[in-house]
Amino acid sequence: MKKQLTGTQIRQSFIDYFVKKQGHTFVPSASVVPGGDQTLLFTNAGMVQFKDVFLGTDKRPYTRAVNSQKCLRVAGKHNDLDEVGRDNTHHTFFEMLGNWSFGDYYKKEAITWAWELLTEEWGLEKDRLWATCFKDDKGKIPADEEAFTNWQAQPGMKAEHVLYFGRKENFWEMAETGPCGPCSEIHIDLGEEYCNLKGKPHTCGVNGDCRRFVELWNLVFMQYNRLGPDELIPLPATHVDTGMGFERVVSVIQGTYSNYKTDLLLPLMDVVMALTGQTEAERETNLTPYRVIADHARSAAFLIADGVVPGNTGRNYICRMIIRRAALFGSKIGLVEPFMAKVADNVIENYGDFYPELKKNRQSILDSITREEVRFRKTVDAGLNYINEIVDEMKQNNQKVMDGTKAFDLYATHGLPLEITRDILREKDLDIDEAGFRKAMEEHRIASGGDKPFGSMGGEDVDVYRGVLADLQSKGELTEKGVAFDPYHALETQGKVLALIREGEPAEEVNTGDQVEIILPSTCFYIESGGQVSDQGSIQDAAGSWEIAVEEMRRPAAGIISHVGRVVRGMPKVNDQFHAEVDKIRRQDIRRNHTATHILHRELQKLLGEHARQAGSLVSPDYFRFDFNHPEGLNAEQLEKIETGVNQAILDNFKVDIGIKSLAQAKAEGAMALFGEKYGEEVRTVTINPGDPYSYELCGGTHVSETGEIGLFLIKSEGSAAAGVRRIEGVTGHAAYELVQKRFHTLKDTAMKLEAAIDEIPGKVDKILSENSDIKKQMNQLNQKLVQESFKRSMQDDVQEFNGVHILHTVLPQANDGIIRQMTDQFRNQYPTSGCAILGSTDENNKPFFYFSLTDDLVKKGLMAGNFVKESSMIMGGNGGGRPNLARAGGKDPSKLSDAIKKAEEDFKNKLS
Repeated sequence: MKKQLTGTQIRQSFIDYFVKKQGHTFVPSASVVPGGDQTLLFTNAGMVQFKDVFLGTDKRPYTRAVNSQKCLRVAGKHNDLDEVGRDNTHHTFFEMLGNWSFGDYYKKEAITWAWELLTEEWGLEKDRLWATCFKDDKGKIPADEEAFTNWQAQPGMKAEHVLYFGRKENFWEMAETGPCGPCSEIHIDLGEEYCNLKGKPHTCGVNGDCRRFVELWNLVFMQYNRLGPDELIPLPATHVDTGMGFERVVSVIQGTYSNYKTDLLLPLMDVVMALTGQTEAERETNLTPYRVIADHARSAAFLIADGVVPGNTGRNYICRMIIRRAALFGSKIGLVEPFMAKVADNVIENYGDFYPELKKNRQSILDSITREEVRFRKTVDAGLNYINEIVDEMKQNNQKVMDGTKAFDLYATHGLPLEITRDILREKDLDIDEAGFRKAMEEHRIASGGDKPFGSMGGEDVDVYRGVLADLQSKGELTEKGVAFDPYHALETQGKVLALIREGEPAEEVNTGDQVEIILPSTCFYIESGGQVSDQGSIQDAAGSWEIAVEEMRRPAAGIISHVGRVVRGMPKVNDQFHAEVDKIRRQDIRRNHTATHILHRELQKLLGEHARQAGSLVSPDYFRFDFNHPEGLNAEQLEKIETGVNQAILDNFKVDIGIKSLAQAKAEGAMALFGEKYGEEVRTVTINPGDPYSYELCGGTHVSETGEIGLFLIKSEGSAAAGVRRIEGVTGHAAYELVQKRFHTLKDTAMKLEAAIDEIPGKVDKILSENSDIKKQMNQLNQKLVQESFKRSMQDDVQEFNGVHILHTVLPQANDGIIRQMTDQFRNQYPTSGCAILGSTDENNKPFFYFSLTDDLVKKGLMAGNFVKESSMIMGGNGGGRPNLARAGGKDPSKLSDAIKKAEEDFKNKLS
């Protein structure tokens, strides 16, 4: 083997081999949040950013690509969390090295280059390498003899080291339908000493049971399109998609055979060891906590760098969970103060040159991690005590599985994510009802208006549009690039109708009222992306005999752009001449709002800090919505400063400059890329005030030419979008003017009613509020007297004696909690022993409640007030609880208050009997 390489050198040598020697284009890693993909929580494989190419919904300017992709496998089908820390190979975050061919080279080249890289460039011993090929165990798909032959032809490959395996191991599928094909895996024999099942019956070989043979690289050959369970058809073009786990190949090349002993992760464990003061020997006996902390600190750093902050749902939940899980494992080795930022800082140093987003967002990463650790420390002790109580109860009842609703309560109330609770239970040989937990979490999400579930994969109808495209290209009506797209210049276009789609099928003509899609040779309509909604408008024939109202736009296949709308009159036909026009007023309102969000983004960062990054947006003609990372709500003074800053930038009438640059150049110049967005190799840049840049972002949306066009900017609301994410909604232009007019009319109307000038309204309101407060005080005093009188009468007339206990139950009119508690004290003063008072009322919102009071001698006999309010409160649609001598029941239905009190009294008397 050649001189040992560092992890950084190995990554770069992989990229250089394919770029310099095999003519590939280096494509930077996409975000861990899949841009424009609603089917995945996280990017979990290198091919995710190229999925649309395989589905046929996009084309790239290159046919060969190479990269190292940031991946996260901690949710859904691909979830390695359970294994992290328990062995040397599993991670939540990892890098995937890969090379791709989009209809270019195929099996021979992919296999030859993989062999050359592994054996010649990296010096792996040839006689330790094995390759597997596909042979259908069901006998329906042809065996991959081409791959088998090419592997055997590699110099130094032993013939017996090329093996066939079936569908489970060597057939790759994206989903139940869509592109798929056979794959070849490259394995390495680590040596007999790595067999962990010696002396036990097992398969010690490739795809065996022990740890001796390890998969290094998977070469996927996409050659089929699956239409159904048993229907495969050849793809029009074949593709190559390879994936090699970076951490694993580094461990092999560096000879550690443990991912955690490489220079990628060992320095992180060294930081932890320095913090604990432990020796290397002590670390070896506590490897699980060390590995968990190293892995999770790295994951958290990359997540936050890509805009995912700790929160309650979805991606934010995962970020919170891994930070808290690492903190809990840290406590097992004596780390009780926040420590993870120190580990994450090492991640930033080690990875920051290749992934500059880490260094750019250093402070945000460190602050977010520490803030979450502090928040967790405040709740963890109570949560752990609660778990111990549940565990004791489970053991008493011989239960092995914790109820899912209790597990969710641990998360919702005490901040213990499912994964942490599961870790704790498994240490005690117990488990958790995960399905019950997720059901309770989903019910909570729906009840609290949570985010929508992920959508379909996309490309389901791509074959129809590819057929249309191929037909139009064969006739010479479209070039290889397909429909020309330019929404940035003219707002009108004309030409010949190329195709009509109705109910998913091509049609020669359509009728009034039909919902249709129309394909034109070019379009000036914007297609929804980057938060900006699609354009709307109209398409008419030259004679004006028919019209289609365009409602939205879509790109159903690479090269095809579809105008979706309804025929409002006439009968449009293929080959008719058309005139298409974007709704100009609507577009201008959208442009105003979009540029305003860029200015808002800059003002937020100026006031709050660079961590206040965009975390989602909606740009429509009526209003905009802007989500950003920030741990707490903004006060009125901050909102006023932001609003003032934005309006000042509008008044300054900065020029807005649009440029086209390479992604690498734009990022090097400091252009802000937004998390979750998808960027090509060439990007559109938006610079506000280009001479002295006020704002510089990557953006494909439409914008004003000068900020003065925005007009007025107003913030309508600020609130929480998720834990750690705030949301501002606002308006500009027409909508802002209408809002001002509406508010001014309200002021004038209020002034008339108060018989005051507008400037006098605050003083008038203060006077009215003061008078109202005085009246309320007087009413409360009067009400207390009435309640006191009512209570005195009840004490005289309604106290009963039952089995030696004095019992009073009564409903007092319009009494608040404080008054009722006073009455229970008065009752105990009169009946210091053997007394029970059940006093109820309704609060100012007409919600019923009652207090159940017992004297201390009854409590000593085992009678607990809380036991008598739990069931009776359900009658009112509520719940109850409290101290042994005083408990409260609350509910929703005031008509059931008397029934609930009677139920509590009956239960008490039954207990006395």
